[in-house]
Amino acid sequence: MDYSDLISSIRFDEAGASHITVPEDWMQGRTTYGGLTAALCLRAALPLAAGRPIRSAQIAFVGPASGELVSVPTVLREGKNTAFISVRMTGPEGVVAECIFAFGAARESSLDFANMPAPATTLPDETPSFFPDENRRPAFSRHFNVRLIKGGRPISGAPDGEIVLWMRHKDEAAPMDAVTLLSIADTPPPAAFSMLTAPARISSMTWMAEFLTDRFDTDNGWFLAQHVAQTAQQGYSSQAMRLWNARGEPVMVGRQTIAVFG
Repeated sequence: MDYSDLISSIRFDEAGASHITVPEDWMQGRTTYGGLTAALCLRAALPLAAGRPIRSAQIAFVGPASGELVSVPTVLREGKNTAFISVRMTGPEGVVAECIFAFGAARESSLDFANMPAPATTLPDETPSFFPDENRRPAFSRHFNVRLIKGGRPISGAPDGEIVLWMRHKDEAAPMDAVTLLSIADTPPPAAFSMLTAPARISSMTWMAEFLTDRFDTDNGWFLAQHVAQTAQQGYSSQAMRLWNARGEPVMVGRQTIAVFG
């Protein structure tokens, strides 16, 4: 199912909860792909945000997300300019995700800068695929074009855990909004995964994302991502994530904690 059709299939009940059953082609092993899980939770929160742009997201991936997923939004606090909204996603076996989203209207400010230069890169069409073997990539990843600019592919024994990528939805109808951005930002496997030399199970535990703008348009759907594994100890890895549009304008920063089984 194309991304835009999937988002359009979300059903809201009279209490404001969203309902969806994610098809197999959006799964990552036995759970819904994490970026889509986060995006579905954000979509559930939007009706309560009163048009305010999203500014930050904190997501805990509590358990495998499969079957019918129900996302219940709750306003924690609302002021003139800002709103904090929590979303609990549940499946047939209980809670699968817990999120807090901060929304904020634009304000007048004497500060206006962005000290986050994009890394040097080749053009997307001149950059090789991150997944050269279509038969050995996760099911959900087939919905994205991912090109490797710098770093190693998964399980390649790379000397460090930094990857720089071009990423875009294959679905030409995907809207350029915050929900779509969240759905694509988690596409690549953890950066530390490229340092491994043998297969291992991985699982995202938490993800924090800050939206640096309320405009998410880009050229031909492409976004530039840099993921850096900063630590890996005792079976857990922590990584920093940065995202720009195709014009090199910063759109998101984030951090992620990943469990590495092996």
